[in-house]
Amino acid sequence: MTPPSSSEPGRGDLFSPQCPTRRLLDRIGTKWTSMAVKVLAEASPDEVRFAELQRRMTGVSQKMLSVTLRNMARDGLVDRRVEPTVPPRVHYRLTPLGLSLEGPLSMVRAWAEEHMAEIDLANRRSAEAPTAD
Repeated sequence: MTPPSSSEPGRGDLFSPQCPTRRLLDRIGTKWTSMAVKVLAEASPDEVRFAELQRRMTGVSQKMLSVTLRNMARDGLVDRRVEPTVPPRVHYRLTPLGLSLEGPLSMVRAWAEEHMAEIDLANRRSAEAPTAD
């Protein structure tokens, strides 16, 4: 069976190896992007400072948060504002495009939280099963 192809002009085609949709899904599908979108959506339309994002996103390193937010800004999902203080204060806010991502990501987060026990059980069973390799 041939994978579906997009016929709409300007629309991505996930099944095309050259399509940038694949790279976009790699970026928006990370736990850090999902968490950042959630925190920023809860604050919307207000801004959230970098330090507050890092505090709320337990486990994220400063570098990983910086890379995540830079990618989100490049993709038009967040706006970044820098206060010229010493040290600089950096604020983030979801754009309308970024806010439109909250719904789909919240469904994925809810699914993951609801089914985590089943996934853990499947992983344990898989690890205990003898392999034929």
